[in-house]
Amino acid sequence: MPKNREVSVDTPVKEKIEYLGLNFERVPKALIASDKPNFKTIKTDDERQYKQYKFLKISDIDILLTPKHRMDSLRERYEEASPLYMYLDSKREENATKYNTFLSMLKKVELSEVEKVEDEQKKLAKEIPYRVKFNGNYLWQIYYSEKDNQYFMLVPTEDSDYSTFFYLLKKKIENTRNEMVFVPVSYIDYSGKLLKKTEIKDLENYLWLFTKDYPSIYEVYNEQGKVSLQILGETSVYGKIKSLYKMSFDSSKDANKFFKLLKALFILQVEIPHYYNFNTKINQEGGIELYLGDKHIQYNTLVEFIANQYSKATTLKQDTDEELEKLKDKLSILRQESTKLEQEYLEKEKMISTFLECKKSFFGKVKYYFKFGKKSKKSVVKDKNNTNNEEIVQEKSKKKKALVEDRNYTLDELIIAFKELETVENKKKNVVQDINALKLKNKNLKRKIENATMYINEINEHKKSIFEFWKYSNKDEVAALEEGEEEIDSSPRIEKTFDFNSDFETFGESADKSQRMKFTDSELDSSYLASTNLLEVMNDIYIKKTLELKDYSKILNNFKEEKNSFLEQQNEEFDIFGNDSRDNNKEKNLGNKIHRESHRDIHEILGIKKDMKASEFKKELVDVVKNIKRAIKKNSLEEDIYVYRALLEETQFEGLQLFSLDEENELKECLSKANKQDEVIIYRLKLPKGTNFIALSNIIFYNNKNMTLPVGMQESKEILIDMNAIKIQETQNKQVEVEYIQNDKNDFSKPIIKTIEIVEIQ
Repeated sequence: MPKNREVSVDTPVKEKIEYLGLNFERVPKALIASDKPNFKTIKTDDERQYKQYKFLKISDIDILLTPKHRMDSLRERYEEASPLYMYLDSKREENATKYNTFLSMLKKVELSEVEKVEDEQKKLAKEIPYRVKFNGNYLWQIYYSEKDNQYFMLVPTEDSDYSTFFYLLKKKIENTRNEMVFVPVSYIDYSGKLLKKTEIKDLENYLWLFTKDYPSIYEVYNEQGKVSLQILGETSVYGKIKSLYKMSFDSSKDANKFFKLLKALFILQVEIPHYYNFNTKINQEGGIELYLGDKHIQYNTLVEFIANQYSKATTLKQDTDEELEKLKDKLSILRQESTKLEQEYLEKEKMISTFLECKKSFFGKVKYYFKFGKKSKKSVVKDKNNTNNEEIVQEKSKKKKALVEDRNYTLDELIIAFKELETVENKKKNVVQDINALKLKNKNLKRKIENATMYINEINEHKKSIFEFWKYSNKDEVAALEEGEEEIDSSPRIEKTFDFNSDFETFGESADKSQRMKFTDSELDSSYLASTNLLEVMNDIYIKKTLELKDYSKILNNFKEEKNSFLEQQNEEFDIFGNDSRDNNKEKNLGNKIHRESHRDIHEILGIKKDMKASEFKKELVDVVKNIKRAIKKNSLEEDIYVYRALLEETQFEGLQLFSLDEENELKECLSKANKQDEVIIYRLKLPKGTNFIALSNIIFYNNKNMTLPVGMQESKEILIDMNAIKIQETQNKQVEVEYIQNDKNDFSKPIIKTIEIVEIQ
């Protein structure tokens, strides 16, 4: 028989035991499980993906502890797990290690963290987060044994955060009747109550096609056990600007409607992509809607949509068939014309070849003179192309369009109709190419005939007498018979355009290297000032010149106060020479690279001193503007680039302006500052190749005296542009709906749907 033992517990642990209400002498029945539940583990990639979130009764959750880490495999964690009561056994020798492990866990846990879990669960009882998942949801290692119909919590003792475990333990000890927790259930598949498992998998693929983002799909059970299917993701609404979306379905009927709609549109876009490219928009409820151009496609009108599209495909095919017949007739006429032109050219070519052969000898010349003594009649081939075509087209009877049956059509019928249309359109394209080739061929033949005719006429002009012909035929010049035109490729050239995701790193490194070589120290300092709140004042000097000297004095005094405040923090006296002590050799991290460079200082650049006057301060800024105007001409874009600026009010851009290369981040930062009623405008400016700019690269922000500064643009994604040097041709406005969460760190932050105005400037 194992011996009982007495174990001493230190004071901090005793306080935590009292907080939990735990009595090792009398362990509550709620903590004693008869055995480990039967649970089958298999290796799967979905082991740490949550598909179900549920409200569970605390009394229905058993607790198992395992001497493993949360990141270890589930098989290992489960096989070495033991029921909680073994870790609470302070009497039996065989459980001594487990008991000491429990005390060690209790010693590490912070009660404040347990209280945070309690506060979080109180909020979850009232409201489920927009994203369903919540901070620390991964700490709830809750599993379900289907064989025993039992939920259990698997607690890894090698973890560092035990807050959820001790919260659950506290509640089980309190034994509050019917109290529940909202938790993700691990290692469990979709129930299939609203959509089949295979349908949900297909739904993920459908949504990826339209949104270019895989969604998160959860089955969420409320306190009464009723399930809803909640789909969350992001979708592009304009360029690389993305919006959150959320769809929630409480009934199998509604979920199936949405699934069938996406499935139908998915099939159309995949099978006949030349005709269908559906786009997404955010509706007023924060969900997504599918559009074909400006037409909203809904499940209720899907049958009508397919019928209309079938009619469209059939009508287009009939029209294309008629056009194809007309083009074939035109091609036939061109071929006949080409045959006649070839024959005429061959005759003239033969005559010229005979002359060139005969002129080689005396007898040949005499023979040619007497054989072709009469002037050749000028052959004229009329271009009857257009008239013949018109006559033939008029003679052709128009085909009557077959009436489309007034009935419903399947997707297969619609796809077949469009594929038949595609076949006819391809034939039409081939015939058009043949026509264009023949037109060019005939045009060149006519030019060759014209040249040959001119040459023959010239020969005949010199056949007035044998002596004149003899003299002419002794010349070495030969007319150019083969002159013609080449076919010009009319297809538009595709110019390379900057793409932020793939090109930004290369762009930043190239710009940073260039600016280190080309810019002087004063130009680098001045460019840095353009990244500060002084840009508006600098633009006043550059454009408006409306600020008075007293305004500059006010700005200067603010800088002096900042300088004084900094020096007081450093316990240093203000230096009349404008210097302060800094640790320039301190290591810093920039783009995951270590360097020892000092950040440029606005006070040093402007030479801020205690006795500095406003007029001196203004003069410094005038020099700064001159430096920037000189520096900006040293850089030019190597390709077309779109840049962005998001603001809370409409503006006219003048002078020196900062624009971001990252539209998504630019809008995100603006939205984080916006109130619900604020208007948000994002300006999209196209900068053509060759535009002058200054990139806010690393060298703009840091000195490089130690030569350790990393190359690139890790501090900023912005460039400085002189708007006065840009010609704006047109401006277009567009509106899109965007759903976002203003405070990403708050699980219970409400989503906001805002209309974003996009102003395109070119």
